This record gives sequence, C-alpha cells and structure tokens, in this order.
Amino acid sequence: MAAIGIIGRDGRMGQAIAAAIEGGEHTLAGAVDKGEDVAGLADRSEVLIDFSAPQALESNLHAAVGAGVPLLIGTTGLEEAHHTAIDNAARAVAVLQTGNTSLGVTMLARLVREAAGALAQGWDVEIVEMHHRAKVDAPSGTALLLGEAAASGRGIDLPGHSERGRDGHTGARSEGAIGFASLRGGTVAGEHSVILAGENERIVLSHVAEDRTLFARGALTGAAWLIGKQSGRYSMEDVLGL
Repeated sequence: MAAIGIIGRDGRMGQAIAAAIEGGEHTLAGAVDKGEDVAGLADRSEVLIDFSAPQALESNLHAAVGAGVPLLIGTTGLEEAHHTAIDNAARAVAVLQTGNTSLGVTMLARLVREAAGALAQGWDVEIVEMHHRAKVDAPSGTALLLGEAAASGRGIDLPGHSERGRDGHTGARSEGAIGFASLRGGTVAGEHSVILAGENERIVLSHVAEDRTLFARGALTGAAWLIGKQSGRYSMEDVLGL
C-alpha cells in the first residue's frame, strides 16, 4: 500500500487516478491543482504523480526533491528545458517520466523499436494518432514516445528525422523520416498506429485506449514501483522489466 499524492487534481487524468485509488490497495495522500501547496502534499506522500502542465513542472520537481519523494511525470508537451530539469532532479530522487502510462503502449513501443531496427532499409515509418477534441498538444506524448522508439531502433535522433504537418506541395518523402499525423475529435481516449510501409507490403502496429482508467491503473503501478528506488531517471519499460 502506498500513500500517493496527485498533482493536477482537476484534470482528466487527475480525476481518473483519484477514482482508481478509491477502494483500491493504495491511499490518497492528497491532491492539488494550480496555485496550491505542492510542497505540503509532497511532505505527506510516499510518491507523487504529476499530470498538471509543463509550466508547473519545475516547481513540482523542486517540491519532490525537497521532500525526498519519488515522482511520476505524465505531463505531456514537454520541451528540452523540461527534460534538463528532470535530469537534474533525478540526481536526487527517483523520477519516472513517460508520454503514456499504459502498460500496453509500453509493450507497443518495444515492438516498434525492434521492428523499425530490423526493417530499416526501404521501410518508411508513419505514426497516426487520434485524441478527443480538447487535447491541446500535438503530436501526442504517446506518438512522440513511439517515434523515439522507432528512432532508437534505427540509431537516429527523432528531432532531426521527423516530418509533421504536411500540407500543399510537399515534394517527395524524405528518406529515413518518421512522419506524424494528428487527428482530433469527439471523446476519443487515445488511438495510435505505427505504420511500417515497404515495397508492396505494410505492417501496422496499433493500440486503442477504450477508457482513461487504463492510464490511471498504469500510473498507479508505475508510482508504486518507484517507491524505494534509488535516485535516477526511469521509464515504464523499467516497470515491466523490459
């Protein structure tokens, strides 16, 4: 049993995690939202789960380090400066940062990395994702996670090899590029497909999230796993032992 603190109480994921804790094996140490006392929450928690906003990340990391408690970060839309701040905090406490807390997506990323590496020459990679109409960042954190997996399998860097937002006369597809397409509408919890397109054949690796509770369950699994771990930066693959 773990005493879990939630940062981002009023968001979709914050509410889903709180609901998942209720009646389960863990306890809710408390929950805060924008402008509320994160440091106080950290002091009474064994682990923190952050699904707030990128602009709040630095103060949330500071609170976790100050209290000496591990932190799971599921906030998406992070930039390079955010990852640098995470690296710095991970020198003091255990930090798990992920674009998706689904155990199924974690396994999908592993399969994508292996497939992209094995089928490098002559196979193009395209990632298509769809989310609800209210999602504000694109590509989704999960799409970027899958893109990073494909890039890792091929030994390339994603920023230098991604194509996004094609429109008009784009010319031929860049060799070795990883393409992204983002769809928004309705109440879709999350759908992702990685297409490996070769000569006269295609492989499609997909994950469909039917309900947001699966992400909440994965977040709780990851958070509980973090407790007692040495300082450092971890991933959901570590949780699954991959």
